Amino acid sequence: MSITDWPAGERPREKLVERGAAALSDAELLAIFLRTGVVGKSAVDLARELLTQFGSLTQLFAASEKAFCEIHGMGRAKFVQLQAVVEMARRALHEEIRTGDALNSPGAVRSYLQLLLRARQQEVFLAIFLDAQHRVIEPEELFRGTLTQTSVYPREVVKRALHHNAAAVIFAHNHPSGVAEPSDSDRLLTEELKKSLALVDVRVLDHFIVAGAGCLSFAERGLL
Repeated sequence: MSITDWPAGERPREKLVERGAAALSDAELLAIFLRTGVVGKSAVDLARELLTQFGSLTQLFAASEKAFCEIHGMGRAKFVQLQAVVEMARRALHEEIRTGDALNSPGAVRSYLQLLLRARQQEVFLAIFLDAQHRVIEPEELFRGTLTQTSVYPREVVKRALHHNAAAVIFAHNHPSGVAEPSDSDRLLTEELKKSLALVDVRVLDHFIVAGAGCLSFAERGLL
């Protein structure tokens, strides 16, 4: 059955207008992006197939052009459009966290970090440098590592904090394994960074670990 034959209240576009985007499932949101299905499949059917194939929206967003285009009905144009949507969302969140107190927008910071890190296949360590009012000066990727560990040098982090004239910093790194729990080395590293930055009067406000759909906060866990 075509989506146009569905009851008006169940069609993704009409449903979004009436109830808001949050009321839609991942497949329904993706179907609106796809606009049309293929022979024998509605846009929602095709969206469900994509989510089944890649496992989640996160993995779909991170899919290579080759893997994406191997799905019947997909092509380079749709791949480019999808990447543009993801990048617009990332930039919008970037703007949001730059225009106010980062501590008063924890949801935006978390969402920004998830968009930035959760699909990375290599472990990445970054810092969001903040001024005295906790406004974002600059997010900066500092180190990359293997799939299992990252070498982070406190001296280099201090140099970057001084370069940005930062008063505070939020750290984040990803766990490509998909497990958001902090390791012993994560805890030790955080303590070393706190001690090193305290010598130049820069506060560590939080350290996030992004893994799959999870995003753990050291501050919320009482680990800072």
